[in-house]
Parts: sequence; C-alpha cells; structure tokens
Amino acid sequence: MNSTHKRSHPLRIAILGCDNNIPKALEKYKSYAAISSTLLEVGAEAAGLTKGDLEVSLWDVVDQVGKFPDLEDVDGVFLTGSKHDSFATTPWTTALVTFVQKVLAQHRVKLIGVCFGHQIIGRAMGAKVGRNVSKGWEVSVTDVDLTTEGKNFFKDGKEVLSILQMHQDIVFDYPTGVQHLGSTKRCQVQGMFVPGRVVTVQGHPEFTEEILTEILRVRHEQGVFGDEIYQEAMARVGKKQDGLLVGQRFIEFLLDR
Repeated sequence: MNSTHKRSHPLRIAILGCDNNIPKALEKYKSYAAISSTLLEVGAEAAGLTKGDLEVSLWDVVDQVGKFPDLEDVDGVFLTGSKHDSFATTPWTTALVTFVQKVLAQHRVKLIGVCFGHQIIGRAMGAKVGRNVSKGWEVSVTDVDLTTEGKNFFKDGKEVLSILQMHQDIVFDYPTGVQHLGSTKRCQVQGMFVPGRVVTVQGHPEFTEEILTEILRVRHEQGVFGDEIYQEAMARVGKKQDGLLVGQRFIEFLLDR
C-alpha cells in the first residue's frame, strides 16, 4: 500500500545546494540541486508515489549564507555534493554544519547526504573529515562492498552497490551510534545510517554517465586529473550503476519503509 495515502500533506524535501559551479556543458540541468531533485522524483516514482505526493524545494546555501528551511515546513533535508572542502571553516560551511546539528537535535525531520553532504553530516556528528592524502581521488563507477546493515538497507539482494564517485575528501571514521553501510579500498566510510534519522552515501547516485563524463573531461582539461586517472575513469564511466535504487531507498527511508 502507498503509505502517503495516510499523509496529511505531500512528502516535503528541502534540497540544500552546496555548489553553484556547474560545467557549461551541463547547464541544461540548471544546478546540482536540480539534478538531485530529479533523482528524488524518479526514486519517488519507483517507490510508488505520484507527482503530487512529493514536494521539493531548492535552497542555495553557498551564496545565501545562513538561509535554511524552517524545519516545521519539511519532512527531510537533502545535502548535495560539492567541489568545496567539507572541512573548511568558511562562513557558509560553518553555518551549514550548525544547521545540520540543529536537524540532528530533533527527531522528526530526517537527513540525507551525498558526497560532500555525507561528509558534512559526518562532521556535524563529530567525525573527522579531510583529504584522503594516502589514497587520493576515487572516481567513476565504483563497487562498494556492503556490510550486513548495508545489504538490509538497500535490499534488492545486493552484496555490492555500484555507484558513481567523484571525491578526494572522506569521513575518516564512523560517528558513535551510526550503522556502517559499506566500504571500498580507497574509502572505508562509504555510507552511514541511523534508523529513522540519517542516511548518507559517499558516492553520487544523482549523477548519470553523461554528467560524470563531462565533469571528468573538464577536470582533465583543468589539470585536476592526469591522463592515467582520466583514462582509467573513462573506461568505467559507462558501467551499470545503482543510482536509481539509491534514490528509491532514500524516498522509502523518508517514508519509514
């Protein structure tokens, strides 16, 4: 049964856009927040919801420092990825961490984070975040080895979750009371889960092959990636990945399914 039939209002999700610098070739997608909105919309459809069951609002937390949704008006808060450092002490980053701690201090509104958002939530919960100096960048479609908790969360009988990656910063350890969802050789903290409260993934379930291909191309041209990393990443960018499953499970998490 569709659980939203018993709801008095749509499922209200505030997406906090943490990066405004989308590559020119991807401007048709408008913003990273809009890309995340598409993931949630497709995930909601897969979860059996109709368009009217979902209400998404987009928030610019980079340029509109300190401007956040009223928690009374939302059911979930989604933090996007970002090229910025999750360990920075810039005004907008500090304000974002403080807001996340505010969300964590109550028990109704749930938190979802991807990549940078995953790291910010980890930081807000007391974990160390920073550069993965010893192992470097993790990019393109990557297999995440799921823990027992990860297999239970993502369901679908999966031992491994394939997800697009684009990061060199990590959460170094799990905060107290958090379930471990999975790991890779480059990053041990690939996902965090607190039932009814928080779910995060280090990867980018919202990205498509086209989106990641363009980001890889731009960063290669900028010299961020050398030829070897770029070519190896491009060889995997078209592999099957589980972004839509993650989007569906995000929605079902918000619905307590």
